[in-house]
Amino acid sequence: MLSWEGVREFTVGSVELPATPKRKKIGWGPKAIRVPQGGKFDRVLAACAYVAPERSLYLDAELTQLLCSVVPSGDNSWSVHDGGGSIVGTITRIPSNRPLLRPNWRIEQPGQVDVIGRTEWLSGDAKQLAEKAAGRLFTGVLDALTSFGAEGGDQPTKQRVLEWRAGDDIVMLSEATKSIRIKAAWLDRRLAFAYSLIAE
Repeated sequence: MLSWEGVREFTVGSVELPATPKRKKIGWGPKAIRVPQGGKFDRVLAACAYVAPERSLYLDAELTQLLCSVVPSGDNSWSVHDGGGSIVGTITRIPSNRPLLRPNWRIEQPGQVDVIGRTEWLSGDAKQLAEKAAGRLFTGVLDALTSFGAEGGDQPTKQRVLEWRAGDDIVMLSEATKSIRIKAAWLDRRLAFAYSLIAE
């Protein structure tokens, strides 16, 4: 069982032992916040918090030591409470006012600048956006060239990647709930975990 406070990367799921070049059979465990460990051949997804019904997390598989719970607090808003019932912070889904754009997210942690999660290629200042747009255009052209003649419609779809920023600083990166990477040491991990339960 890993300590949750210093987690830098995690996923949510029941796979404990993923398939590797040396391990063909997947090993399953209880649904949990899981941290990748080991190398290419001996990868393990170690549990650091166990998922229980009604968006709550526990420190033990028996679900007796509450880590945090996620409680609806309004339209598209949730408050995150610690094991004693105190509020750790809030998470808000911000609907887009444009029909083709997906919603943004906001994490509010007391004593810290609000963290806003936006689609990766729409996040940053004007210069960063221009660089991303150029890179995205190049990648799109490259994909079109390298997929020429491929069987139609069978290309894997990339999950939505969000850049979570406090001002100009990147605090967290998330690829749906498949992979969440925390960049800022000050972010309360329970808020990142809670986001993954809400977004799942």
